[in-house]
Amino acid sequence: MSKKILLDKINVPGIKTYEVYRKEGGYASVEKALKKMTPDEVVEEVKNLGLRGRGGAGFPAGMKWSFIDKKSGKPRHLVCNADESEPGTFKDRFLMEYIPHLLIEGMITSSYALGANLSYIYIRGEYMWVYKILERAIAEAKAAGWLGKNILGSGYDLDLYVQIGGGAYICGEETALIESLEGKRGNPRIKPPFPAVSGLWANPTVVNNVETIAAVPWIINNSGADYANIGIGRSTGTKLISASGHIKNPGVYEIELGLSVYEFMNSDEYLGGMSSDRPLKAFVPGGSSVPVLPANLIYKTAAGEDRLMSYESLSDGGFATGSMLGSGGFIVYNDTACIVRNTWNFSRFYHHESCGQCSPCREGTGWLEKVLHRIENGHGREEDIELLWSIQSKIEGNTICPLGDAAAWPVAAAIRHFKDEFEYHIRFPEKIKNRDHFVAEPFEKVKHLVSNVTV
Repeated sequence: MSKKILLDKINVPGIKTYEVYRKEGGYASVEKALKKMTPDEVVEEVKNLGLRGRGGAGFPAGMKWSFIDKKSGKPRHLVCNADESEPGTFKDRFLMEYIPHLLIEGMITSSYALGANLSYIYIRGEYMWVYKILERAIAEAKAAGWLGKNILGSGYDLDLYVQIGGGAYICGEETALIESLEGKRGNPRIKPPFPAVSGLWANPTVVNNVETIAAVPWIINNSGADYANIGIGRSTGTKLISASGHIKNPGVYEIELGLSVYEFMNSDEYLGGMSSDRPLKAFVPGGSSVPVLPANLIYKTAAGEDRLMSYESLSDGGFATGSMLGSGGFIVYNDTACIVRNTWNFSRFYHHESCGQCSPCREGTGWLEKVLHRIENGHGREEDIELLWSIQSKIEGNTICPLGDAAAWPVAAAIRHFKDEFEYHIRFPEKIKNRDHFVAEPFEKVKHLVSNVTV
């Protein structure tokens, strides 16, 4: 049984309410931090344990905190990124919906560490019911004296607000989020200056993911050393995984980093194996923006080692043979899935969500969608595969924010590992006109047709 840090109390009846949460030890980290620790000590505790940002990038949270400008004398802010818009990812929503006070507690303790007196939770517009849950939790916390002026008689003040976004994927990028929070269109900013120096209203700002902030109470209540003892190597602690696709037990799981992908996939404690007797074909370990991996690279790395649920193992081999842990959006595909259609579907999303500020992304995502649509609908040309490769290569690394990379990587990986499926779509258009073409005829049964065709 894996150790639970975030979801340990999730099944306690009434844990959503302040009374039950407090009875179960809630807000103890705030008491400890305000009464027994300096802000710098809290920062060092988080910094030394190696907690990595859980939003996708995996940047060390404590190091990010230590960058905040304290010399300018300007007000500082903590912003929680709850704009969970990555397809395949829903773990932040789950945490906020069922144990909201954990996030509120984490926000208070983390704000104290940063010297922030005004902090925000920025939540995606589609999570309106979760917004109401958070608002209720904040009101309860304030009524109990955990927010407002002179918290616990410490002299520390904090106001905390929830801001609803407009439902744009781009606002998950921290500078676009800040722009939106200021009431402007959510376009990413050019960096530098980084938010730690000039963020919200040109004040020093730290932006952290929901899961990252929610881990802080446990760390302060126990110790950074205890947290660092969980996990493997530089992948310390636990991680929330949003699991979906062709599996028996979809849902949100908290795992210790370092668990093998095989155990996570097949044990009854977790996903329980495939949902039917159809074989495993591919998976995406970290949400729609990370490279897809074929069956032969899921349980084992290219070097023949066990693939682990960790930042390092999932990226082993780079994008040639690896992927990324990302946001933990774990999507599993059996042999009925069409990789071309799936890639086109992702491309539609990124084209729609591009802010249009950078021409490689604005134009490139549109062309990726068009060419993939052409192939998927039986109008593909032999040169289209090279065209897709060329387009994605001109997007990656050439945009202000990572959305361009997020649009390019799935296409590149799909071609890298499933090029023969693209060729099949192009050479046998009559076979793929039926949307369920791989249900009756899985690709393994027809792939010989591709190798037999000379062009």
